[in-house]
Amino acid sequence: MVEIAIAIPTFRRPLGLERLLRAIEKLETTANVIVLVADNDAEGQEGLDLCRRIAAGYRWPLDSFIAPERGIAPARNALAERMLARTKAQFAAMLDDDEWPEPQWLDAFLRVQAETGADALHGAVIPVFEAEPRASVAQCDGMASRRGITGRCAMIDSTANVFVSRACFEGLAKPCFDAAFGLGGGEDRDFFTRLEAQGKHFAYCDEAVVNAYVPASRATLAWALKRAYSTGNSDMRVFLKYRPSGAALAREFVKIAGAFAAVPVMSLALAATPPRRARGLWKGFRAAGKVAALLGRRYNEYAVTHGA
Repeated sequence: MVEIAIAIPTFRRPLGLERLLRAIEKLETTANVIVLVADNDAEGQEGLDLCRRIAAGYRWPLDSFIAPERGIAPARNALAERMLARTKAQFAAMLDDDEWPEPQWLDAFLRVQAETGADALHGAVIPVFEAEPRASVAQCDGMASRRGITGRCAMIDSTANVFVSRACFEGLAKPCFDAAFGLGGGEDRDFFTRLEAQGKHFAYCDEAVVNAYVPASRATLAWALKRAYSTGNSDMRVFLKYRPSGAALAREFVKIAGAFAAVPVMSLALAATPPRRARGLWKGFRAAGKVAALLGRRYNEYAVTHGA
């Protein structure tokens, strides 16, 4: 029987972590499951305390520990090392502590992995809002549903609901996630970029559904634009890490210039359609984040925690 390690990094979200752990108990799966939780808060340890409190009566083996080095990349590295050293899991299913899966989540991943032979898969992410956002921002990144067509895909760029073979972690030079992206994000895009370079294959599984809690503090245009800036900043930093050719850099410059040029035009032309106008602004802020990275500036999105 296949063994799966569900790997969860957590930082000061005990309520979200408990909601996630309770949903994992309700999974309808034929797999053997072990749950790994890396608490990235060495001082407060709320996640660790929660896991220790519920471990005795929990449905699955629950292995919780402190990942003392601050940052999402070090926390993910600690989970990968724990999975390789202490389990025989053939796959790691990775979730964030503000998400929770539907009952058929794991078996959907297993079915599509068997059908496609993919080394890593991404699933659907459905937002659940504390306060419904305005229509002008509901389709921006971080608030829109992430859905796709089940089957092989070219690339994965996020670890918010992924299913990765053990061989992917074993085959990478360590650490698997670059700590340079610890607080700014981008460690996931970099991880899959490295896997792509090794010839690994990817797939999308739209039936592997998780819900993602969006607190009121994030359901705003201001947050959406900050997220766009952060995404552009981290994407460009990953791009630059691999020393792109002059031609590749030129193409990026053209994209950035086009985004800046389009913002005023789109803002005027789409004044009567707020969602499209917000999308135009989103592209402009994303381009600004790229320019900041080109100038050596780093935006640390994950220095602030949203939700509990």
